[in-house]
Amino acid sequence: MDHNVHAAITDGLRQRGVDCLNAQDDGMSAASDESILIRARELGRVVFTQDADFLEITASWLATNTLFAGVIYARQMGITIGQAISDLQLFATLLEPEEMQNRLEYIPL
Repeated sequence: MDHNVHAAITDGLRQRGVDCLNAQDDGMSAASDESILIRARELGRVVFTQDADFLEITASWLATNTLFAGVIYARQMGITIGQAISDLQLFATLLEPEEMQNRLEYIPL
């Protein structure tokens, strides 16, 4: 989870048994978006974000074949906390991290 994601989304996923790491818990709360993507790649973790800047970075990385672990994006006002939890749980249940590599997905589904 990047540092702009509502804590209730992380908490809701954890309550459902989804392994989540947010930027704050990883000591990345002041890190740049690019640094968060690099750290996620190192850890093999998909990033969930509601920050449109990630869209520009991932588009650039896709164009230059720069590897990233995957990004799931939702507009801040375009999804409820409950929808985010449900959709993210679906991704976590149905896909292995390797299947998300170099992918950008949008929710709500």
